[in-house]
Amino acid sequence: MDNNDNPLLQSAQYVRGVGPARFALLNRLGIQTVQDLLFYLPRAYEDLSDFRRIADLEPERLQTVVGEVVEVRGRTTRGGLNILSVAVHDGSGVLEAVWFNQPYLAGKFRYGQRLALSGKPKRTSAGFWQMAHPRVQPLEAQETLPTDQAAVLPIYPLTEGLRQEQLRRIIRHAVQQYAPLVLEILPESLRQKRQLPDIATALRQLHCPATLQEAEQGRRRLAYEEFLILHLALAHRRRDVNAQLRAPKMHLSRTLDQRIRRLFPFTLTRDQNRVVAEIARDLASDKPMRRLLQADVGAGKTAVAVYALLVCVANKYQAALMAPTEVLARQHWHTLSAYLAHSRVRRVLLTGSLNERERRIALGEIRMGQVDLVVGTQALIQNEVEFARLGLVIIDEQHRFGVLQRAQFRNLGGDERFQPHYLVMTATPIPRTVALTLFGDLDVSVIRELPPGRQPVQTKLVPEHKRPELEKYLRQQVEQGRQLYVVCPLVEGESGEDTAGELYESATDREFNSPPGEPPLMDNGSAAEASGSPNAQARYKGAEEHFDYLRQGPFRGLAVGLLHGRLDDRRKESVMERFRRGDIQVLVCTTVIEVGVDVPNATLMVIEHAERFGLSQLHQLRGRVARGPVAGECYLFADVSNETSRARLRLFVKTNDGFELAEADARLRGVGQFFGTRQHGMSELRYAHLLSDAELLELARQDALELARADPGLRQPIHQGLRQAVLQQYGSRLDLAEIG
Repeated sequence: MDNNDNPLLQSAQYVRGVGPARFALLNRLGIQTVQDLLFYLPRAYEDLSDFRRIADLEPERLQTVVGEVVEVRGRTTRGGLNILSVAVHDGSGVLEAVWFNQPYLAGKFRYGQRLALSGKPKRTSAGFWQMAHPRVQPLEAQETLPTDQAAVLPIYPLTEGLRQEQLRRIIRHAVQQYAPLVLEILPESLRQKRQLPDIATALRQLHCPATLQEAEQGRRRLAYEEFLILHLALAHRRRDVNAQLRAPKMHLSRTLDQRIRRLFPFTLTRDQNRVVAEIARDLASDKPMRRLLQADVGAGKTAVAVYALLVCVANKYQAALMAPTEVLARQHWHTLSAYLAHSRVRRVLLTGSLNERERRIALGEIRMGQVDLVVGTQALIQNEVEFARLGLVIIDEQHRFGVLQRAQFRNLGGDERFQPHYLVMTATPIPRTVALTLFGDLDVSVIRELPPGRQPVQTKLVPEHKRPELEKYLRQQVEQGRQLYVVCPLVEGESGEDTAGELYESATDREFNSPPGEPPLMDNGSAAEASGSPNAQARYKGAEEHFDYLRQGPFRGLAVGLLHGRLDDRRKESVMERFRRGDIQVLVCTTVIEVGVDVPNATLMVIEHAERFGLSQLHQLRGRVARGPVAGECYLFADVSNETSRARLRLFVKTNDGFELAEADARLRGVGQFFGTRQHGMSELRYAHLLSDAELLELARQDALELARADPGLRQPIHQGLRQAVLQQYGSRLDLAEIG
């Protein structure tokens, strides 16, 4: 059936109540077809189902009364304000409905008329109930409920020129006429199993619900369908990869295992050993490994990555490790160089900062197979990079890449049928439901256990008026040999208003009575005292200004360095190398040090304007001072006049568990902001919520896996609707073969 034959794909212009002018307005909302109208999601609902007698009304709550008009009058005040007053009586009392500057409404009311009025009543000074600008629905003589509208009204996103009542009426007409024509793609057995309505009923519940519970039932049906289609697509992608592609088999002997372990100056933890075993099983198969490794900050994912890389190299294949930034790529390069100092593993660093000659030589060595191990940035996926025998690709800190983006890495091996193994790593813990969606085509390994002796970072929220005391303490610690990070959210300071929120309020002055030599800590995480004077905070906004302030003021005479993203790559590496050597004692920086930077002697950190960072980002930053044998210390200056900021920072002070913080961060900021970008799967989820619908997602995932096993190509006639939905929504973007 082409678009002309399918009523659902015809222009919404011809739906009752639309026409050319309103169709242009609907286009602004992304509505072009009848189907778009049917699936346009309300952003909220207005519950008019709380019917009360006038005598039982409560102030400032949305309620509905039904009564008879006993008076209609209009008047104009001395200031020219027109007031229309309609008095309604229901046998228990009188309610006055008032409208301002709308005299034309007077003709709509008549004595004895029955009305349903919905609004938030309040008591007047005279003691009677009044509703300003209530919602009005005329009723027949004996009617107690409206006939043409539900008691729960959907509230839709609008555009200028289109009123809520107009859009509500248009969609209601579309539902009445076209909802029965929508193809039902969920088999009846699934609907019964999960207690879901059919699609026509779900659309009526979504747009014309009798109760809020009914509206939720409709949304839940559509959310389940979204989850099911997504996880069917992911299941079939895994099947396609396993069926079509081959990867090199890599053997791990006891001797090789012992040789690799001897390179580490420590014993692997139980979690690390478990993940190593999982990866070894994957590498021993001719099916390409597709695995996500999650690890909390400091849990040792890099050691696991090194192990996997060396298994690959020992099997005479090339291995590649890709990092998101040059700073992190060079950090990995230094780590690997230390482990492999006395080995014969040939390695090269490939980043965007190489000059033309260095790059040409590196590319030639990679192409000729003269290099075993390549460490680099996204320069690795440029077209001119060709590997001779690529066996393993490890992508670090790429939680911002979902399934769609990872398709870019598939052709690094040069042979479309012979693919390398892939390991994707992140030290940003991901809530389980989010991981199942973002990385649903991958197996997942988790490292939560910290290495023995690793001590949790002490985190404190410090009031602004205690800044001089903290700076004095930090100077003493630095002079004793420790190193310090000072993290700022911006490179340059801002002028005028603080875009992060209101300027900082004065805090209650609290006595800390810190013993000599001890830092001025807030050991209870109380955020109410952490804000300080506006003038003081305004001076410390940017990394560049703060750098000047520190080296000319409290840290005069110390070696203070500056690192931020605007520096060229060679300058960044020079600063980081001097910090690693200890030539720089205090590093003022932005979030360029957020992931992977490892300087064990740097055990002190100050984070300015901590309220500007998400919890997971704060946890990543804090992880930079958890790398050595000495317990790290992290101090926060923040504007906590906002209750949400207070709650977030209290939790951050309280726990070092990255998985707990990740759940809270995604819940507080939303999943999209949590990752800083629109993700595959997420932008398609219109009705489902990854966190609040966690249980529903698990059910849909189970059903998708069962369907994929029972009918691998979705060939059965009963599954044809699902097959088409999977291909239409995800076929090209997930590089799916034609299902069935």
